[in-house]
Amino acid sequence: MPEYDRLALPVGEAIFTQRAIRRVKPDPIPDADLKLIFEAAGRAPSAGNRQPWHFVAIKDSALKQKLQELFVEAWWERRHRNGIHTPEQVPAHDRAALRLTTELANAPVLVLACTTAHTVPNEVLAAAQNLHLAARALGIGSTFTRLGPTVDERVKELFGIPGDAQIQYIIQLGYPQGNFGPANRKPVREIVSLDKWGQPAPFAN
Repeated sequence: MPEYDRLALPVGEAIFTQRAIRRVKPDPIPDADLKLIFEAAGRAPSAGNRQPWHFVAIKDSALKQKLQELFVEAWWERRHRNGIHTPEQVPAHDRAALRLTTELANAPVLVLACTTAHTVPNEVLAAAQNLHLAARALGIGSTFTRLGPTVDERVKELFGIPGDAQIQYIIQLGYPQGNFGPANRKPVREIVSLDKWGQPAPFAN
């Protein structure tokens, strides 16, 4: 039986029950599952099949804690620019993300998703989405977050990331404390136009 048979969750179920999972258990993820998740990531399409990405999987507790500290610095720096200086001022739509400032390092695995070449903008996103879907099929929760220019160089130094690589995302992996399931999303009619921007698409009603 090929290893990918362990990802036999129907693709429709995986897509429609996938959601950002920020509250995770500290339970370790088996290495066999991590290997399969990253194999799935590596199967994503890329221009010229160059696969311009590299993932740094972080399990070491001390390194995860240092990454969380740098993440917190970058997270608040972005909010300070918008006049947000305390947790009480964080708008409702951002409060779930606020949780990561104190809980990011609790995840058994953190992943730095990096680009290694300037080809199609952000091609690593396709690989990261494959990673998320594979994790979902294995019952593992995940979420994206980002760092920022104020800390990028320090993070690269901490993890030995080459100067010509760029960190695009932190991906948190862990078994959910809650449940997978449908999330609130905009209806199709609000995200699709036909032929011209703003022109209703009959199939979207």
